[in-house]
Amino acid sequence: MTPQAAQDILEHAFAPWVRALQPTITEIGPERTILTMPISAEINRVGGIVSGQALAALADTAMVFACFGHLDAPEPVGTVTLDTQFLRPASGDSIRAVAEVTRAGKSMIFARCTLIAEPSGKPVALATATFAR
Repeated sequence: MTPQAAQDILEHAFAPWVRALQPTITEIGPERTILTMPISAEINRVGGIVSGQALAALADTAMVFACFGHLDAPEPVGTVTLDTQFLRPASGDSIRAVAEVTRAGKSMIFARCTLIAEPSGKPVALATATFAR
């Protein structure tokens, strides 16, 4: 699956509020998937930092696409668990989400994601999720 094919799936099959975050898929494959999200006034909370809800949604979306990359197909998956640890306030120009599948079984897929503020390169959150196939 190419990044453009994955971006087309995101644009046509994901909820409008996810698309409103403006995620861009820059890499997708069996080893890892990378999405970027611009930091804008719409996702900032008081104090000029990115809201946790936007970060969690980006992590979940990145891990869904990591599943697609791992499977090399847009197989339907449903989030069963999502755990997000916020490490520091997120600010800057964009957030880079680096996601990977850690284990894929017949009925469950396990994934993790690191969210990194750019241009600082500092991790701002870590997330893990379980998906039902």
